[in-house]
Amino acid sequence: MTHLLHLDASARTNSLSRKLGAEFVRAWRAAAPEGDYTYRDLATDPAPFIDEGWTELCDAVLAAGSTDLDRLPDLAVTPAARAAWRTVEPLLAQLLAADVILIGTPMYNYSIPATLKAWLDQVTFPRMSLGHRRFVVVSARGGAYSPGAPKAAFDYQERYLRDFFAGHYAVTDTVFVNAELANAVSDPNLAHLRAEHEASLDAAIAEVRLLAKDYTR
Repeated sequence: MTHLLHLDASARTNSLSRKLGAEFVRAWRAAAPEGDYTYRDLATDPAPFIDEGWTELCDAVLAAGSTDLDRLPDLAVTPAARAAWRTVEPLLAQLLAADVILIGTPMYNYSIPATLKAWLDQVTFPRMSLGHRRFVVVSARGGAYSPGAPKAAFDYQERYLRDFFAGHYAVTDTVFVNAELANAVSDPNLAHLRAEHEASLDAAIAEVRLLAKDYTR
């Protein structure tokens, strides 16, 4: 039975990244009605920023020479590290229980929201591997950043996440679905691109609906 962990990071309650995530979940549940589903809204229930206790725990992992995730509680030997572990434990447990991690995120200032970065920092330690787990990232961008677009080189959102999952988690099974030119709806200077935005959004919705069915196994 597949377990889906769904994270939303947008500060907007009615955002396009949330809409895309909801479409994925709707199709996933239809295809896997008995699957397990966990949801966390990082905008309203954020993970705290890492503190010195977390760095002590991270140093203990480095000194141990490997990341055996079952041993992490034993490595929290200082009061600060034990306090940090109390924050890490429930977040990491949700991640490790999942087979598929769905992340709905906007692009903010060419990158990801601080709330998503804070969550990633809390659940990431040196030399850890997430094995069979798969990531799906559904995102909305104000402009156009796909290959060939004038601002493609400024896409530090997809590039960062793809490198992060591969480099820290040894996970290369990551799929990105992006809806672009979202600012064409509100920015008069981009109004002439509204049809392109709507086409991008429609294509993204269709893609996540099809994609969800492949992530039920």
